[in-house]
Amino acid sequence: MRILKNTILGLALFLAFALLHYVLPQHDVVRITSTEVIRMDFTAFNRMFFAQADSGTSELTTRDMRLINTMKRKTFLFGFIARDSEKVMVYRNEDTGWIWPPYFKFDSSDLHAEAAAAISAPGAEQWAVVTHYGWRNRFFTIYPNAVGIRPIDGPDERIIPWFNIFFFVFWALAILFIRAMWRQFRERTIDPAISDAGQAWDRVDERADEAKGRFGRWLGTWRKKPK
Repeated sequence: MRILKNTILGLALFLAFALLHYVLPQHDVVRITSTEVIRMDFTAFNRMFFAQADSGTSELTTRDMRLINTMKRKTFLFGFIARDSEKVMVYRNEDTGWIWPPYFKFDSSDLHAEAAAAISAPGAEQWAVVTHYGWRNRFFTIYPNAVGIRPIDGPDERIIPWFNIFFFVFWALAILFIRAMWRQFRERTIDPAISDAGQAWDRVDERADEAKGRFGRWLGTWRKKPK
């Protein structure tokens, strides 16, 4: 039973981590090499990893997809330490609208123009920070969605994920606050109620024993007394 409980708990924690890793904003230091628009057909699997069509257009099973092609600066330790090497990274650029995740992005056309203006020419590299959410998977044709582009001076820019830090601090404080409220509620309401219920049950049990004793003594008066 304990193994099953630990397995379910571990699976729940893994799913929570995967969800947060997907929806929380991430920041990549990149050189934009090109932008393009491709025609994309969605499958039953990868459709869930794409947002809606641009605001004001119809949702179809196939539509144009804006892509931003880049060379990303490799990092490790969750992006806090940069490496000297680069790798190819492709981002999609589509509106999220009012749906999940709540980025409320309606300016994919403007962002595409910003990406085109920041294309890095050979010998005159331009570096930028792409803010995005989502994952890149080449086998299932899944791209992270870019939600912002900010030019920077060089590839050694140190990015501090302030939103993610505030997010986890907020939830940690909220959990501690809810836990303190629950303990106070339990001490003031639940524990006294349980104690009163236990005392009431003890009184009922005592009365039952007393009534049983009286009934036994009454039956004893009907027994035939020895001569």
